[in-house]
Amino acid sequence: MTARRRRTGPLLLAAAPVLAVLLAGCAAPDGDGAAGAPAAPRPTAAAPAGAPAPEAAAEPTPAGTLLVADFGADTATFVDPARGAIGSVRVGTAPYAVAVGPDGHAWVSTAEGVAEIDTRARTLVRSIPYRTQTGPAGTGEYRGGGMGLALSPDGTQLYVGVNVPGGNGVLEVVDTAKGEVTGVAPVGRRPFDVDVSRDGREVYATGHDSFDVTVVAADGLATRRIQVAPYGTKGGLGSWLKPHYTAVRPSDGKLLLPFEGERLAVVDPATGRVGIEPMTADTHQHGVTVTPDGRLLVVGSGPITGDDRGPSLTVRNPDGTERVYPLGIPHENVALSADGRTAYVTGGFTRDGYWDGITLVDLDTGTTHRLEAGHRPLGVAVL
Repeated sequence: MTARRRRTGPLLLAAAPVLAVLLAGCAAPDGDGAAGAPAAPRPTAAAPAGAPAPEAAAEPTPAGTLLVADFGADTATFVDPARGAIGSVRVGTAPYAVAVGPDGHAWVSTAEGVAEIDTRARTLVRSIPYRTQTGPAGTGEYRGGGMGLALSPDGTQLYVGVNVPGGNGVLEVVDTAKGEVTGVAPVGRRPFDVDVSRDGREVYATGHDSFDVTVVAADGLATRRIQVAPYGTKGGLGSWLKPHYTAVRPSDGKLLLPFEGERLAVVDPATGRVGIEPMTADTHQHGVTVTPDGRLLVVGSGPITGDDRGPSLTVRNPDGTERVYPLGIPHENVALSADGRTAYVTGGFTRDGYWDGITLVDLDTGTTHRLEAGHRPLGVAVL
């Protein structure tokens, strides 16, 4: 396709002005930073500075409720997919990602630390500061602090990718029982996403600005870097064509990283080999999730050149066939309902063009319904 042949040349693209504003976040950083916050002593629950004392929910949180990280605020919001927001909890500056454990507690990465939430009572349990110093707490796409995070299969370890402005990031390991950081490993620049192998032996940190995935051994924290750059790395920090989010394929444990609605990088973490498969959405892509039966859901955030298509949700089957459902406005991340029939796509988006809501997508028909909820909701999980 001629539009993509142009991308094999210089990667500092000359997009139309409005598109450059919309998606400039994948290029040069703006220098926001973040700092760790003091830890709350266990077992006393502690809210971020200035927050009111948490109040217990009036009624238990229903199963199937969504928990979203309000990147444009200091809260995590509980959302009933049928009714909208039913409550929120203050967690810290610029919440990014959400993970839910088997004990019903959720974890949210923020600029200041990791917040633990009792999802049944809808209260903050504690805030855990990062060991790594990343500067004053900030907001915006390039702020320092926590980005991607994931729990070990047994829920005993939490892995958080921490952005260190101006340099490589780190992976911090949190003991979820003790509520403290127990280890740190070096990873790539701006770890957008963190994933864990099905057996819990490896952790994968996706480095957006370093074109890589760092494989971290859960036992000992030894690291290996795998470059993932199907368009090359020319342009460096100014390139648009970087990895964002990763999914672990259930059938074989390989890593799936979509690029531009054109190329799917399939990474074997054991060998470091990277295969490329074609995709069809033809749009800049961000969030991903994978279903138990192997379908890959990919959020298309919108165009970066004039000949790209608009925002969409791609549903990719294990055989490589795809359905692309238009979304109309930018989105960032995606989660799947328990019955596997509905995708919940957050409107937060890391750049201009975000909106305060979630789009519900029927995966059989492509029918969509927008639901106002949260404040620039970015990360999302289903309780």
